[in-house]
Amino acid sequence: MRFALLGNHSDGLDMAYALVATGRHQIVAVTSPSLDADQLARLGENARRIDDLEEVLADPTIEAVIVASGPAHRDVHLRRALQSERDVLCFYPPDPAPDLAYEAAMLQNDSGHVLLPLLHEALHPGLLRLIDLRTSGEIQIGATVLIDLQHCGSGAVLQLVGSREDKPSIPGWHVLRTLGGEVAEVTAFAFAEEASVDAALLTSGRFEKGGLFRAAFLPGRAQSSWRLVVIGQEGRVELDFPLGRPGPAFLTWNDLDGRVHEEAWDLCDPWPSMVRIFESAIANPAKTLHSAKGPKPGVVTWQDAVRCLELDDAARRSIERRRASSMEYQEANEEVGFKGTMTLVGCGLIWVVLLLFIVSIWVPPLRWGIVPVLVLFLGLQLFRWIIPRGRAQNEAQSKETTSRER
Repeated sequence: MRFALLGNHSDGLDMAYALVATGRHQIVAVTSPSLDADQLARLGENARRIDDLEEVLADPTIEAVIVASGPAHRDVHLRRALQSERDVLCFYPPDPAPDLAYEAAMLQNDSGHVLLPLLHEALHPGLLRLIDLRTSGEIQIGATVLIDLQHCGSGAVLQLVGSREDKPSIPGWHVLRTLGGEVAEVTAFAFAEEASVDAALLTSGRFEKGGLFRAAFLPGRAQSSWRLVVIGQEGRVELDFPLGRPGPAFLTWNDLDGRVHEEAWDLCDPWPSMVRIFESAIANPAKTLHSAKGPKPGVVTWQDAVRCLELDDAARRSIERRRASSMEYQEANEEVGFKGTMTLVGCGLIWVVLLLFIVSIWVPPLRWGIVPVLVLFLGLQLFRWIIPRGRAQNEAQSKETTSRER
């Protein structure tokens, strides 16, 4: 596959290096003038500097685009890449608010191409091993009571999104969702009424399927560290990065006989996993067009980026208003679309009825036109019961079965 790199953010560059390293992909265009000779050489001899975005997107040989632009151009580049009907990998977070992510999801549905965020925090083999141990029954800690995450940094822990100092991105949501499922309620605490990259932040809440979580972000520490503890009704398991991510990691747990076990990983590169996910999505593009029922271990979708941005927004609202923020997830399915359409039709018919009633003051026979209009609206409601639902349910079950088999 031939692809282009828009911008020079480190995540975009690392993803480009990983794609080129496979030998299956080739970069042909780079829009950033700030890349030095060594970086261009590592991208391959075919990488050309092209300043004009439209010239890049006009090249029919380019099949995919990595959007790693600066905040001033990222939204434009993301929209144009999707409108040009290319497979797109986008730097996360694309924007402080989820609005751009919503728009990108709609453009993806129109184009039918792959759209993935460069969101790799839940792809570490230690985390996947933790999930596998619980799934296989090698450890039994019972139902999840609390997921405790502590992220300490020698510098800033939260990530600035562009120049918005008051809207930093909060890491860890993808990890929490992968372990506990969708979040139902979020509460966040900070020293001021706005989150700041150089101040401590505490978030907590509960999952829809049960269980609580707590995440502490502590910048300006003497040493970076990252620790995740999953506490159940019968035990606990811990994943520790004593030197911070992406450094060495240690997974500790007790087996069914009470013996302590530990597994260790050296410095892990997450980008080969992102390449695997990207190639899998290209092979099955239809899977990325549907909103998942929840996060899946070892998989990243644009829905994950949308949910993480929504949780960022909820946490900032909680800090500002000093109260919990409830999450309301509305699935974009056929039933929701029908209700929305009927709402619009109903509002339009109300205006038609009102207009007929007013005009009938001068033309009395028009009053009889109100009855057919109301009958038409009630007749449209019958489509919910006339059109069979079985096919849609069977398709959903078939997709879920195919996903599990893969």
